[in-house]
Amino acid sequence: MFELIDSIKNEVVDMRKYLHQIPELGFQEVKTSKYIKERLESLGFELEVVAGTGIVAFKKGTSSEKAIAFRSDIDGLRVKEETGLPFASKEENHMHACGHDGHMSILLGFATFIASLPSIKRDIVLIFQPAEEGPGGAEVIVKEGILKKYNVESIFGLHILPDIEEGKIGINYGPIMAQCGEIEILIEGKGGHGAMPHTSIDTIYVTSQLISSYQSIVSRNIEPIEGAVLTIGKINGGEAKNVIAEEVKIEGTIRAYRPEVYNTIKSRIQEINSGIEKMFGVKITTNVIDMYPAVNNDYDLFNIMKEALDEDEIHILKPMMIAEDFSYYQQEIPGFFFMLGSRNEKLNYIYPLHHCKFNFSDEVLGHGVKTYIKIANKLGII
Repeated sequence: MFELIDSIKNEVVDMRKYLHQIPELGFQEVKTSKYIKERLESLGFELEVVAGTGIVAFKKGTSSEKAIAFRSDIDGLRVKEETGLPFASKEENHMHACGHDGHMSILLGFATFIASLPSIKRDIVLIFQPAEEGPGGAEVIVKEGILKKYNVESIFGLHILPDIEEGKIGINYGPIMAQCGEIEILIEGKGGHGAMPHTSIDTIYVTSQLISSYQSIVSRNIEPIEGAVLTIGKINGGEAKNVIAEEVKIEGTIRAYRPEVYNTIKSRIQEINSGIEKMFGVKITTNVIDMYPAVNNDYDLFNIMKEALDEDEIHILKPMMIAEDFSYYQQEIPGFFFMLGSRNEKLNYIYPLHHCKFNFSDEVLGHGVKTYIKIANKLGII
């Protein structure tokens, strides 16, 4: 079985090199989509365009009415590449800095393997999804009814991760990635001369009190055993050294594993804002943008993964505060998301996701394809 994978490894590597050069932002993946479609057409899959630039490939099995789905994200990031690779991005200030070029190539390699078989026992659906980095293509695909149309029973996805050693597969059940949201807060006061602060309402000072109060939410309003993060990552306010700022804008992120915890953070932000308004006479406008739900891995699929993998491959994954829109599929059907280790210090593949020098070895691609084959074999697809 795996001898065939070794024979198509070079093809998978070549696909990755090509896709790496054409990173495109969410819902703009026109060239990427065209390439994927042409590859899948040549392999004989039934195809459907979804979510604008996404592609769904279907192959009928011989003995089941329910399908198993495998998903890859296809979008790039607004990052200027600094890897120095001979196949570096040709798109100015865009890069596949999160491994999606690898994810696509692995799934295309898996498709090549499936197409080489005389038949398969169970229906299979391959989802090439746009806009994982934002604003989120998985939700669109779910709303378009793709899972129901193809009678998908469960879904699998992977992500290359440099925090895990190359050759290892990170797995666990329950929440492994966080629900996330973005916050935008505008504080409006009264500007004036820096030498006469008593005639003004200083929004810089008010903002400092606001941020300080926010820090009490996770430490004092959330049970210590819960996982939660509230980070203010951006502040913009003021015009000159000797001018009291009339307004300040701050932006940040909320992360939590459970909706109840996430909603508590949102409520406390509003309550603190209301109190600060009364204390200082400012106006505070709050906008919370709810993003992706938590990635919550199915326990039964976790056990299937453990049985499918070799014992020395398994890395028990700790929950992470990063987010992934694979979670939208899991709200509809059982799903399992796992991490494909890529850390290789000898080859200097140590840079984190979204870094301008992020890269991984060709061996990671072959390992990914083999893992999908192991899952397919365990589930009786092949």
